[in-house]
Amino acid sequence: MKRVIALTGLACAIGLSNMGAQAANYVAGKDYRVVDNPENISGNAIIVREFFWYGCPHCYTLNPHMEKWAKTKDKDVAFFKTPAALNPVWEASARGFYAAQLLGYEDKTHDALFEAVHKDGKQLFDQASLSKWYATKGVDQKKFNSLYNSFAVGTKVGRSQTGAKRYQLSGVPAVVVQGKYVVTGEGAQVTKVIDYLVNKVRAEKK
Repeated sequence: MKRVIALTGLACAIGLSNMGAQAANYVAGKDYRVVDNPENISGNAIIVREFFWYGCPHCYTLNPHMEKWAKTKDKDVAFFKTPAALNPVWEASARGFYAAQLLGYEDKTHDALFEAVHKDGKQLFDQASLSKWYATKGVDQKKFNSLYNSFAVGTKVGRSQTGAKRYQLSGVPAVVVQGKYVVTGEGAQVTKVIDYLVNKVRAEKK
């Protein structure tokens, strides 16, 4: 499994870019990427999706910045954590995330799972290990296992995979704003670019 993490860790780095230091104007192709075939999102809310994998060290580094941003984001912004499922190992983590989410445990387990993997060194990348770990956090193990391969979870995983393909994601972390702009990186600068793009989307809506 260590070899798997080492290999998949390389994929994490694919989407990374060095964020510029500018505070006001960010440049397409440098600070963010414009999706070739943007999604047509209706409604008043501005959608922000963070694609991640629990085994990715860059996602672990970015997580606290995104958590802080999520607490102070504007009311017209809808934020969704989206576990990437670009390969079987990542899909296992995605299924675990969605099973816990459907059981109402996302907020209680998201940060904790990152810590368990990266701080405690636990290998939690398959159904058996994930079900046991989630059980230590209060999740009913029988219900978790029942949901893990359920249609409901499979549908959510499928949507994640479709989104990743549409947004041309080859690695994580990657934050997609309004199905059109993709921000990569792992530091506090990421959230600044996100806010810039959110304002850009607002202007485009007028």
